[in-house]
Amino acid sequence: MTTPTLPVPGARLRGVNLGGWLLLEKWITPSLFADLAATDETTWCAELGHEEATRRLHHHWQTFITRDDFAWLARTGINAVRLPVGHWLFGPDYPYHRSYGENRHPFVVGGVAIVDQVFAWAGEFGLRVVLDLHAAPGCQNGFDNGGILGVCEWHTDEAYIDHTLDVLERLAERYADHPALHGIEALNEPRWDIPTDLLKRFTRAAYERIRRHCPAERVSVVFHDGFRSFREYAGFLQAPEFENVAIDIHRYQCFDRHDLDMDIFGHLRKTVTEWHTEVDEIVRDSGYQVYCGEWSLGLNLQVVSLWAEGPFNHALEGMDAFQMAAALRGYAAAQLLTFEKCDGWFFWTYRTETTPEWSLHDCVHMGVLPDLGRPEQVAGVERLLARSVGQAG
Repeated sequence: MTTPTLPVPGARLRGVNLGGWLLLEKWITPSLFADLAATDETTWCAELGHEEATRRLHHHWQTFITRDDFAWLARTGINAVRLPVGHWLFGPDYPYHRSYGENRHPFVVGGVAIVDQVFAWAGEFGLRVVLDLHAAPGCQNGFDNGGILGVCEWHTDEAYIDHTLDVLERLAERYADHPALHGIEALNEPRWDIPTDLLKRFTRAAYERIRRHCPAERVSVVFHDGFRSFREYAGFLQAPEFENVAIDIHRYQCFDRHDLDMDIFGHLRKTVTEWHTEVDEIVRDSGYQVYCGEWSLGLNLQVVSLWAEGPFNHALEGMDAFQMAAALRGYAAAQLLTFEKCDGWFFWTYRTETTPEWSLHDCVHMGVLPDLGRPEQVAGVERLLARSVGQAG
């Protein structure tokens, strides 16, 4: 078998997140949390205990996403994956947190072998990889995806910050020479009330740690905007001293009450006006590459925040199947057109158990998202355009 050529560095990334795989989220894989009180990976491991957590999680790692999925992604026209990992990836050298209970090191070991496999499959099928440190010790955002729901203490302890930097450097050192490595994201979604100056100090240190091993001509250093305007980072990590830096923005319309109360036309309007204008400004004025590292077709808060309080109204209520399909296709197209203005985008996420509007695999099969790898679709558009030009002439 001939190994596909990797996308040219600098080419637009059209990607997907591999969420719920190496970092559990209850709403993505509710079956793993059945009959448990756990709400996140930390409490899941602590509740099950080492032996049972290891048995279940190793089976999940081996079956949730496989080589066949990477082959499918390549056929579908996806050229990149963003891989969320936890700070415990390299084993039990992380600082203690009270949520661990009596087990000093609750997390299951062995995940680094899955990351190795991701790079092997990415190389085989011509995909690029952005490594994303999604959960830091002490949790950086209070979300379940940060490792500990309801806790945000990462920024309060230098031991937590130091360990985060150590993990980033270990990732950089281990994968620096792999041709599929596109970038390393310093920290996913640090919360909006963490001081910007602290985030800048951490991100600059992360840049230096990553650059010890990963040259700027091949590997980007990515940082999330921390749910604040890109203008708060004016002058930060700019060329020529700092090279190949990307800012990551995440855009959803299902968590804010104003968004939840909009009809589908409001969601479309927000996408093609507010978000479109915003992306233009960030691309033009920030001085960074711009990634939309997370977006989805989700409009229903209840299915992704199982602990959130209602009301759970949303824009698709009362629609029949035809109207719902049209609405989702329109919302998908509007977002794709907007995020195509970025240097890269990553749908959240590849696979879910019960929420197809958050699953790229399901959305492509339903025809809601385009199959970018179907040559007959591309050829059909080319023929249509050629005929249109011919008639105009």
